[in-house]
Amino acid sequence: MSDEQQREADASRTRELVAEAARFRALAAYALAELERTHADAYALTQEQMSRLRDASTREREMPLRSMAAELAVDARVSDRTLQTQLFEAHRTVTQFQGSWEAWREGRVSRAHVRVIVDAGADLSDDEVRAAYEGEVLAYAEKSSAGRVRPFAEQVAEKHNPKSMQERHDEAVLDRRVWVEDLRDGMSMLGVIGPSVEVHGVHDRLTRQGKAIKAADRAVRREAAARAAAEGDTAAGRDARQLEPSRVAGEMTATDAGASFGLAEPGESCRVDGSDATENLWFDERTLDQIRTDVLLDMMLTSSPSVDPTSSAVEGGLGAIRAHVQVTVPATTLAGTTTGGAELDGKCAVDPETAKILAGNVPSFDRVFLDPVTGAVLAVDRRFVTAEQKRYLVARDIRCRFPGCRRPARDCDWDHREDWALGGKTDVDNVGAFCKRHHTMKQAAGWTVVQEPGGRLRFTAPSGLEYVDDPPPRVVFMPDPPPLSGSDPTDEVAIPF
Repeated sequence: MSDEQQREADASRTRELVAEAARFRALAAYALAELERTHADAYALTQEQMSRLRDASTREREMPLRSMAAELAVDARVSDRTLQTQLFEAHRTVTQFQGSWEAWREGRVSRAHVRVIVDAGADLSDDEVRAAYEGEVLAYAEKSSAGRVRPFAEQVAEKHNPKSMQERHDEAVLDRRVWVEDLRDGMSMLGVIGPSVEVHGVHDRLTRQGKAIKAADRAVRREAAARAAAEGDTAAGRDARQLEPSRVAGEMTATDAGASFGLAEPGESCRVDGSDATENLWFDERTLDQIRTDVLLDMMLTSSPSVDPTSSAVEGGLGAIRAHVQVTVPATTLAGTTTGGAELDGKCAVDPETAKILAGNVPSFDRVFLDPVTGAVLAVDRRFVTAEQKRYLVARDIRCRFPGCRRPARDCDWDHREDWALGGKTDVDNVGAFCKRHHTMKQAAGWTVVQEPGGRLRFTAPSGLEYVDDPPPRVVFMPDPPPLSGSDPTDEVAIPF
């Protein structure tokens, strides 16, 4: 069999596997949706039983639901508390979001999509408003991943919700908390629920500090190898080079089997040459995840890292590193004429008060122009994209453009659809955001991409199957109704630009 024939055979088999997987997903979706309906019917039966207990106490009125949940839980070998929650959620899904349930049953969306739609629209009590919300989000859910649907669903729910984002955030922030869950082998998990901007900022700062530590460690390794080579000690040079970090799956690791927790103390460093030399060197064998954890715990216990190996390389050391987040805020929200629409990295909503504070303290920000009907990004005020093009692409793409990926665009590579070396232009119609993982896969695994007007990408897999990815949709917020007559005109806020 020739190479061409082998490639065609592989592509044909891949298409068969994709079709087979789709068929089984449809069967699984049908079965799970029918199970959801059964749970909804069981919940409805308990409500009917409870309605017949008119003179019963509250405890007695709860017994039908508890009993039903217990009976189903025993059969399913799960907790009856878990099953009781599932009964309630199933009834809400089937009765209040019937369109989503039917799409799930027909295999057009997954269980994860339905959960996102129901969770985001749970506060919409009016039937007509909820139906409008569901129809808008469901149309997008049928062609995108559940992870991408969540921020869009939250924005659509915000548009339809009579209670403002600020009101809901002020209530939700009261539930902020930190907890500890004990694990095995002397380990525990620290969890925190807090405002999105602060939590994402903490993770971003830890990541930047971890990368700074890894960069300082690589510099020490290179200096050790160069010094050993200059002294003519080939064995020492070889040992030092063997300790040089390597990249595995996007994280920094080390080829040596050793590892350490925290930073080395005096007397705990390792000798480069294994001899009785007076100079000792310590190499950091931790992964980026391990460093993030160590720095977090260190700062929480001591206010700032007790040892900072980057002080000579980073001005101000690790304490000078600050978190970076990208927040998109409608001009009308800043002006006070609307109360929603602020978004963090295309992932989750941000309360308008926090958005205003951030906008008021940044040295500058970019103005993004949207189509008033579709919400598509229209514009933002050589080989490498310019700063202006980057601002436009970040605003348009929001995240990696590979179907299903949610890596923020600001952390992605800028990929030329038509290779620059083959004459492709460096403009926004030929460039887009691809994370390192999918950029590499696109180049190495034989995926091809065609960019169509409006930023739509049409992918062709090695199997020959095609997939389409559109830029994230924007929800356009209309100004709030004008104040009632007689209100103080001095309360009006002028649009800042």
